[in-house]
Amino acid sequence: MASDVAQVGARWLDANSGGAALPVLALYPTTTVAGEQSFGPYTMPVALNSPIAPSNAGPRPVALISHGNTGSPLTHRGTAVALAEAGFVVLLPEHVGNSRSNASLTGTVELLRVRPQQVCDAVAALHRDVLLSPHVDRTRRLLIGHSIGAYTVLAAAGGRPVNTSFDSPDNPPAQLDVAKLDGVVGLVLLAPAAGWFMPPAHLNAVTAPVLLFRGEEDRVTPSFHADILRSGLVGTQLQEVAVPRAGHFSFQTPFPPQMAVPGFAPAIDPPGFDRAAFHPQLNEQIVRFALACCRG
Repeated sequence: MASDVAQVGARWLDANSGGAALPVLALYPTTTVAGEQSFGPYTMPVALNSPIAPSNAGPRPVALISHGNTGSPLTHRGTAVALAEAGFVVLLPEHVGNSRSNASLTGTVELLRVRPQQVCDAVAALHRDVLLSPHVDRTRRLLIGHSIGAYTVLAAAGGRPVNTSFDSPDNPPAQLDVAKLDGVVGLVLLAPAAGWFMPPAHLNAVTAPVLLFRGEEDRVTPSFHADILRSGLVGTQLQEVAVPRAGHFSFQTPFPPQMAVPGFAPAIDPPGFDRAAFHPQLNEQIVRFALACCRG
């Protein structure tokens, strides 16, 4: 599937999760001319609330990006735009309780349950949307996650997580009951956090192909997280890419100049790493993988 348009539309969905509003921005192909639009400190070349472009190949596949700990989905805006340009409807949920604007659940067992549920609720909101719902495929869903976002999409795709001493120091490890999403045809894991899947068999139900990126200089989720996934993802095709000199945050879209200041860790890369030069390559690899997954 290749997109027959090069413009991107954007629309906020009417989403909720656990009785509270869930901010979800959807990006999608459109024939309306796009312009730079501001989303807080970020900008994207999109046409707000424009009609979705019809597809000659049938309903469009869906991609969802789960952001990292206390982060923002807009830190992956470059990847989201690339996927929308390639023909996907892309969902960017803000994980309420573990975002920059609301971190109230950070470091809790409840967060491990809430995040996969929010993924499912974001997709449900898409299928209620009058503008987009008639044009999306319910059987082709790509999930992308950075850091704890990788945990989130693995859990939603069939992984069976176990709480750790970090989340519940007073409770013994126990398997968590989390929401599952059907129709997952591929997963992209960026600097994944995987400690909740330490028993290898707890990833047996994840069968969709996986593309895993890890930074060789990542000090937040070092290589043992990839080791866990390598041991556990035995029922799927796993492609692993070790990125030289990349750090944990190198997989986030380059930040605006006013945010790229000393002391703001997400904007800082290890010495010798060029994030701006790397991201077109990253997005190309993700799009190529996504299209292959959707072709089956």
